[in-house]
Amino acid sequence: MVQKEAVLTDKAPLPLPIFSQAIKCGPMVYCSGSVGMNPNTNTLIEGEVGARAEQCLKNLSVILEEAGSSLDKVVKVNIFLTNMESFAPVNVVYEKYFNKEPKPCRTCVAVFQLPLSTDVEIECVAHLYFIVWHPITESTHMDFDCEARGHTR
Repeated sequence: MVQKEAVLTDKAPLPLPIFSQAIKCGPMVYCSGSVGMNPNTNTLIEGEVGARAEQCLKNLSVILEEAGSSLDKVVKVNIFLTNMESFAPVNVVYEKYFNKEPKPCRTCVAVFQLPLSTDVEIECVAHLYFIVWHPITESTHMDFDCEARGHTR
């Protein structure tokens, strides 16, 4: 049976008691939505939407690292905006973090409202390792270092 394991780091804003920052399950890690909150002050980053999007991605990065993954291993991203006019500025920041091929699958939707009245929230799913099938031995194993052998996401 596949076990679920909560991920928690104080390097990102702490979650409410009703959810986890992320869950590791099998070869994947599922991150809850991150808002542009500074984990040291527990306040939203001031300024333009791009600054908050950048903090969202920094928060996700440290959560993924705590889980044993990274932004390079992200396979799916969901972005929530309160105004689609923020689409272009958020993309500028997004491309700084996701600039390698293949890029993650992505959805970006406009929503009526987000927590703390912020204007952007980002969530993602990443892999921890690959399950590799060996046809000769007819068995599987977990491959934590597949990228060293030239395999990518």
